[in-house]
Amino acid sequence: MTTVTGTGIDAVLAASRVGVHRPTPAELVEAQARGALVVDTRTEAQRRRQGEFPGALVIDRTVLEWRLDPTSPHRIPEATGPDLEVVVLCRQGYSSSLAAASLRAIGLHRATDLDGGVEAWLAAELPMSTGPADVRE
Repeated sequence: MTTVTGTGIDAVLAASRVGVHRPTPAELVEAQARGALVVDTRTEAQRRRQGEFPGALVIDRTVLEWRLDPTSPHRIPEATGPDLEVVVLCRQGYSSSLAAASLRAIGLHRATDLDGGVEAWLAAELPMSTGPADVRE
């Protein structure tokens, strides 16, 4: 078992990743094929610069837990239960690790995030979407 010590954001980030498999871009393609819910938490400006992520729901980080908690009256229809496989995206894979840890803390034990974020996806030369984003408020 890995133990993380220290304080500060680097320690918090490291702790959020302990024991969690973070999929590569190729593994995310496989996860999407089996029905994983992909959630993009990038800002509108980041999405404008990098493009929209194919098949992802866009949920603002400030409301993420309320939209995905299956017990929340503010959940989205896709928030079906604690076994939901969720992969969170951000630009580089830092804030998404913290977001996925928060989702695990509310009971979504299969929540994880894309290793390297959308930048890793783009570096792997995988396509972005040309259509409008599926934004959930």
